Amino acid sequence: MDESLDRKNLVVMKLLHYFITEKNYNPIILQGAEDEIWLENLESDYKIIRIVSNHIHNEEQLDFDLYKARHIIKKIKKKTFSLKMNALSIFTDLGDNVELKEQPNIDCIYLYDEKDIKKYDFLYQYFPDINKKLKFSEEGLQLFIKITNDINHKNKRDAEKVEEIFKPKKNVVTMSLITINVVIYLFMLLFGQYDYMINEFALYGPYVIKLNQYYRLITSAFLHANIFHLLFNCYALHIIGSQIENYMGRIKYLIVYFASAVVGSLFSILLTNGVSVGASGAVFGLMGSLLYFGYHYRVYLGTVLKSQIIPLIVINLLIGFSSSGIDNFAHIGGLIGGALSTVAVGVKYKSTKFEMVNGLIVLLLLIAFLIFMSSKYIG
Repeated sequence: MDESLDRKNLVVMKLLHYFITEKNYNPIILQGAEDEIWLENLESDYKIIRIVSNHIHNEEQLDFDLYKARHIIKKIKKKTFSLKMNALSIFTDLGDNVELKEQPNIDCIYLYDEKDIKKYDFLYQYFPDINKKLKFSEEGLQLFIKITNDINHKNKRDAEKVEEIFKPKKNVVTMSLITINVVIYLFMLLFGQYDYMINEFALYGPYVIKLNQYYRLITSAFLHANIFHLLFNCYALHIIGSQIENYMGRIKYLIVYFASAVVGSLFSILLTNGVSVGASGAVFGLMGSLLYFGYHYRVYLGTVLKSQIIPLIVINLLIGFSSSGIDNFAHIGGLIGGALSTVAVGVKYKSTKFEMVNGLIVLLLLIAFLIFMSSKYIG
């Protein structure tokens, strides 16, 4: 077997082991990309790692190779909603007269073997342990078996995590919320309690701020003006809420739902006049939550984000602004509250404690600010 082929395979295998098992990169399946491996980690500084084993003969071939790489990166950037996408191209077989040049958003290095890592000091800023992790005590077949097993185990763990998030679950909370909304409306309608429930539990700024009836921020989300209002919100809650409950879990779902209702109600008090009822602020909060979740799992939901979630939010906001009698500021507030509360409770396997603490702080500051401004405005 060709000695250079063995050498390249060894370098590629060690790099794959490091980036997949140590740095949580995942392979990208690309059509037409021969003799190169693409890895992706959207949480890393280098979102793309590209390992090229093809022999690059001259400068012209290198320029064409990088031109193709930039085209592919542009497509990945668009698909994953990434504002900026830095990439690292690792070449393992360059001609003697080929010189790597600085490229916009693509750093290029040449590794004949792992010892060449020391030539590129900037790598230690992003991967401080790379030199140590590329060293193995095993050799030959034992090294191949170890690397293969480690990568397979890592891929299996990742697949189990994704399955845990996306597998269908019973939507107990969503059905309970829908049931509560329906029962309350039927109680109002059948027992002639409509006026009483509106007077006692609907959202009305002066009652909330001056009389300290802050419970109205939540109770108003369980009242509806008419049967069509109820059916629309319950249908939206069934479609969107079931997904959030499935992806986020029941406790986080409830936190997001009620936080969205509160923030939506406070936006309504501050920016509108009159009485307001309905679960739409909380439902818009679930849309904001789904948007934030979908961004973190955009490798799996990228198409859904672009074709369904974002258009759904935009269309409903446009309907709210173009129609009378719709509290669109509650929708906007709920949307913001849903996104922020999701940051605070975190997305499983994606969010860090730092992000969650910051999300909680921003959410609480927003609520405090809205209450303060409402008291000044209404007072």
